[in-house]
Amino acid sequence: MLYLASGSPRRRELLAQIGVPFRVLKLEIDESALPGEAPEAYVERLARAKAQAGLAQLDDPEAVVLGADTAVVLDGRILGKPADRAAALATLQALSGREHLVLTAVALAASGRCKARVVASRVEFRSLSDAEIAAYWETGEPRDKAGSYGIQGLAAVFVRALHGSYSAVVGLPLCETAELLAEFGVPCWQKGTPHE
Repeated sequence: MLYLASGSPRRRELLAQIGVPFRVLKLEIDESALPGEAPEAYVERLARAKAQAGLAQLDDPEAVVLGADTAVVLDGRILGKPADRAAALATLQALSGREHLVLTAVALAASGRCKARVVASRVEFRSLSDAEIAAYWETGEPRDKAGSYGIQGLAAVFVRALHGSYSAVVGLPLCETAELLAEFGVPCWQKGTPHE
């Protein structure tokens, strides 16, 4: 049985999209970056930590747990979820008219093993006016999003170009996830798959 160690509705939708049944695990992980930690190492560490923490909760030798983490990176700095309106507006102003990196790690843990992949995508924003940044904040969408935006939502209109994996920018790189699932004996495209 596959378990998803994530509360993200977007990750649930993406797993359902490829026909994989799963159950959701709720867990608390400290998502603070370590001093001097590179963004790639950060997302991989968190994805592995989520998968392994989820596995530790279960008493099921057949369990496979998926953990994932996404970071928006600009000039080598991780842009997390905004603390407040001012932080979100500052982040979106920094992204305006520029290209940034989105890193998503996916990890699978099962009895005795854990494997992870990190996928890098480049997203280019058009120039944004202060008025539209403020209006976007008022929609409520940026509040719980890394980098203060959701590419799958209203912020799609900001994106001039995307080089890489769209699903990874949303929160789960489906090609790499399917490859990892296959290595752990979990097939995609299962019929009549319930999701919890």
